Amino acid sequence: MTCLQLVVRLAIWGFTAFAALAADVKLGFIPKFPVPFFATMENAAKAYAAANPGVEIIYGQGASATDVEGQIALIESMSTQGVQGIAITPVDPTVASALDKAIASGVKVVLMDNSIPGWDKAAALATTDNYNAGKIAGQYLKSVLSAGDTLGILEGVPGVPALDDRVKGMLEGLGGLTVEVVGRSGTNCTEELGISVAEDLLTANPDLKAIYAACGPPAAGAARAIKNAGIAPDKVVLVGFDFCCGEEEALTAGVEDATVAQFPAKMAELGVDALVRAISGEDVPSLIDSGAALVTLENMSDFK
Repeated sequence: MTCLQLVVRLAIWGFTAFAALAADVKLGFIPKFPVPFFATMENAAKAYAAANPGVEIIYGQGASATDVEGQIALIESMSTQGVQGIAITPVDPTVASALDKAIASGVKVVLMDNSIPGWDKAAALATTDNYNAGKIAGQYLKSVLSAGDTLGILEGVPGVPALDDRVKGMLEGLGGLTVEVVGRSGTNCTEELGISVAEDLLTANPDLKAIYAACGPPAAGAARAIKNAGIAPDKVVLVGFDFCCGEEEALTAGVEDATVAQFPAKMAELGVDALVRAISGEDVPSLIDSGAALVTLENMSDFK
């Protein structure tokens, strides 16, 4: 059993012990959009419900990383279906108005993966500490780069706090190492934009030393851009975030050097559990950190 499997197994055992406390509750579960990371979260929520027969969960998700309208429609639909709580990974702060209406009708809300700046009505936030996780990436880059090296940054969705923190934390993790940031652009966390932005960086900077991608799909896109350009894998250091969506293949091929793994199953399980407890009237921590770790080719099997 791997370290990650053990963590998840222990978490599920803990949730099973809680089953006797959970009266019948109906929840809504809304991850962001269809990529493996959020599919893992949904599967973990389903495992939680299976381990706790009193918990019924309705599922829905946005169509993309910017599908605000889709998430708002799901919040409204689930509220009319009588859910007592909603666990959601908000794609944009503007979903707060729909959540306000749900809360006004008696629905509890737990945020997962990222917060809504200035909005304090959630019972809890279950998330990776993205700033500290970004520092993990920065510390790795510091260990393999030299002063004066060039760095390109593939941002996620600028303005989304969790994704911005991954970049801020990475820069902090460089710890005084002076590098030249030669470009940083948003990718909407898509592989297609990851390819495009990475191609532009590589074309404009033939001696580019490193690329950091704040999401998994653009990291995989950057790996494809490097390969398509005929650049040797050891010429550009590529560091990603999420360990998903093609990163395993990129690490295996030696094109990607490292990535930061979150624990989406743990995040979802802790988020749903906090929601059930909040509905039952228990006090829950306002911030629940689900952790992060550096993944390289050498330890990659521990995170599958």
